[in-house]
Amino acid sequence: MIPAGVPVVSAEAMRGAEEAVFASGISQRDLMERAGRAVAREALRFAMNRSVLVLAGPGNNGGDAYVVARLLGDAGLDVMVAAWGEPKSGIAAEMRARWTGPTVALEDAGVRPFLIDGLLGIGKARPFAPDIAAQLAKLVDGADFVLSIDIPSGFDTDSGDGLDSPVRADCTVALGALKPAHCIGEARAKCGAVLHADIGIPVASKWRTLVRPGIEAPPPDANKYTRGLVVIVEGEMPGAARLCAGAAAASGAGYVILAGRDPGEGPPDAIVRKCVTSREALAALLEDDRISAVVIGPGLGRGSDAGDWIDAALACAHPLVIDGDALSLLGTSAAERISRRSAATWLTPHSGEFNRMFGAADASKIVRTVQAAEASGATFLHKGADTVIAAPDGHAVLATDAPTWLSTAGTGDVMAGILAARIAAGAASPLHVAAAAVWLHGRAAHYCGPAFHADRLIDALPIAIADCL
Repeated sequence: MIPAGVPVVSAEAMRGAEEAVFASGISQRDLMERAGRAVAREALRFAMNRSVLVLAGPGNNGGDAYVVARLLGDAGLDVMVAAWGEPKSGIAAEMRARWTGPTVALEDAGVRPFLIDGLLGIGKARPFAPDIAAQLAKLVDGADFVLSIDIPSGFDTDSGDGLDSPVRADCTVALGALKPAHCIGEARAKCGAVLHADIGIPVASKWRTLVRPGIEAPPPDANKYTRGLVVIVEGEMPGAARLCAGAAAASGAGYVILAGRDPGEGPPDAIVRKCVTSREALAALLEDDRISAVVIGPGLGRGSDAGDWIDAALACAHPLVIDGDALSLLGTSAAERISRRSAATWLTPHSGEFNRMFGAADASKIVRTVQAAEASGATFLHKGADTVIAAPDGHAVLATDAPTWLSTAGTGDVMAGILAARIAAGAASPLHVAAAAVWLHGRAAHYCGPAFHADRLIDALPIAIADCL
């Protein structure tokens, strides 16, 4: 669980923001006291008079930890500090000197029910030595509740990589702003509930966490065309396209057309089926200027005519959602081909499809997705447990709270349909349209409960939309 609408910054950007605060006249001492107070306030909520073990490292994160220990001790809790080395100088050393309670070496610490992790702060992760990792695992596993200061120790701030860190928190207090590790990579699942502590550091960022969208009901004079005509291109696996079409209809589109060689019959009867047997026939259908959005890729397959369908879709003058097999078929040519389009384009890859288009790299998922959006001129909805939505101008929205039960066949096709319907509504920027689709997708999944299938997800979409009216 992460807070909504909060800025997310890299380690470098956070350090820059801190330096700007110091330059404005606020001392590092004051900032460390603020950070310690923010963490102590949350710790008091959760500790419930249990005895506390505070893990303090030698850096500024450890300095924050000593402040927390002092404040919790002043509040009457039984507090012990486990020190992993001593601060050599600076404000962290001053805060260490102000802690007068019991202290043991980290290696000698015993288990206590409430554990506060202040070993390592933001920056590049480094693996713990085996003996320290084993001791940390014992302390973490033996605690009833673990609270991490800023990020769980041992995780890389910008990538979320864990390097086998044994730390897992029930709650993490993010200082000043969220960091990528709260939202992506291995760290995302190890942060527990993330709380944002505003400690007076002005932070400017193009990255933010997902928020509930606002959706307006159709006006009194609305009709099926003003609410949006969506065309879904069907391929070799018609079930996927039908899921997409059903989701578009259930997400507010006024008119949905399923177009393919054999679009078949069957419910929902509100979806219009059109038979198209060639690239030319599809291109002719897509000349209709009433069309608000086109989707290609769900169940498209990789047969001999799939490339023709993609060519026709790319050539159309309408907003376009590219999903599934269409992404894999575009492959490494995706950015170049999409950049030629004049109409808005959205791509919805999972990580395997993304890597087929752009290759593997060491950069974080956020950075890679933003770079892909910049290179192609398209909006990316990079799916996964850590979904990243990115626009060509560098803005990104991060979503991590969707139920893990979404990891089942067909839910990505439903996402494409939701996105098409929100595009058809035409009320927001490409980035915010995609963010709204992600929010609705996750909210509908919450209403479905455990172990649902994609058809049920469609049924829950109107309920999710009602939460946004």
